[in-house]
Order: sequence, then structure tokens, then C-alpha cells
Amino acid sequence: MIRCRITYHKTESMRYTGNLDVQKIWERFVRRAGLPVAYSQGFHPQARIQQACPLPLGFLSIGEQLDLFLDDDNLTPPQIAAQLASAPYPGITITDIHLVDLISPSLASRLVSAEYRVEFLDPVIPSDLHEKVVAILTAPQLLRSRRDKSYDLRPLIERLEIEADGAPVLCMQLSARQSATGRPDEVVSSLGYDPFSARYTRTGLIFTS
Repeated sequence: MIRCRITYHKTESMRYTGNLDVQKIWERFVRRAGLPVAYSQGFHPQARIQQACPLPLGFLSIGEQLDLFLDDDNLTPPQIAAQLASAPYPGITITDIHLVDLISPSLASRLVSAEYRVEFLDPVIPSDLHEKVVAILTAPQLLRSRRDKSYDLRPLIERLEIEADGAPVLCMQLSARQSATGRPDEVVSSLGYDPFSARYTRTGLIFTS
């Protein structure tokens, strides 16, 4: 058995595909490419495809990662890439494939932060956005509610910057730990803007070494 780590873009065709469906799509993608995916043991075997971090519905990404376990020790990353390229799936663009140790920690257990780019769909006054960003970064806390539970968003914001070229764009790095995850739409809401009037792209995942 081998374990290959795949980095890919989730593009427009899959913008409104939920995480559970993304998992099923990858299973179909791998089978259609003729790759010998490994399965878990037990009464309900599951394809061993482990995503690093669920992507919220409606978000795009240029830095998703997953681990794919295959029952063939002789396959190489170029061969895997070629087989996947022979059966392309709309909305998935693979950018890297490499092998990792079978017993190394899972991606999910090593994930600490995620980076996002947020483009506003409605006009935003740059000076107003700047003032609001400064206010958030200097705030002692930002109390929010998620699933009827209160939490403080401020410590989950690790970086928040404005990209000044052209229309204002927010670049942010948020905590993505299993017990402490920040969402960019909640940051936008805290800034006083409609979170549904923005385009969200996850640009990277940050892991412990």
C-alpha cells in the first residue's frame, strides 16, 4: 500500500458541492481513473481518501489537500497523475502529487491555520474598510454566536490585511484547529458587511511540521 498526497484547486464547477459530495466525487474520480484505491476494514468499508479540512459550501480553493491510499506499491506519482489526467473531473485541477509515509500523522491532525482571499461583490470604500480592519485587530474580543453557542472570534484571526491593488480585497489567516476554527464570512460580518456579498477563496493550508 502507498499513501499519496494530492494538492488541488476546487474551481467554479464545484463551488456549490458540499464536503460529503466532494468525498464521493473523489471516490468516483479515482475509480474512473482505474486506480486501486484501498478500503477500510469492517462491515462498511470506506475508500481511504482523507481530506485535510472541509471547505464551506460556496467557497473556492487553490490549495486543497487530501491523502489517497492505494493498493499498489509500484505506482509512482507521475503514473498516478497520468491516470487521473486521463479521466478529468470538472471542478478539480490537480497541482501536485507526492508520496508520504504510511504512518505519518493525518493532515487533519496537523492542520493549524487556513488562508483566505475575500473579494467584495458590492462597492466598498477603502478608507472605511481600513478603519474597520484596524478596529477589529485592536479589539480585545469579538463575541459571536455559532450553532447557538457563544465564542470569541478575535483570537481566531491570526492575520488580516487589505490588498490595495484595484478594488479592496481582504487577505486573512484564521485558526483551523479542530477545536478552534475561524470562518472568513464571520470576519466579514464582524466588519459590518454582508457576508453573502463576497467571494471566498481558500488560498492555502498551514500545517505543523
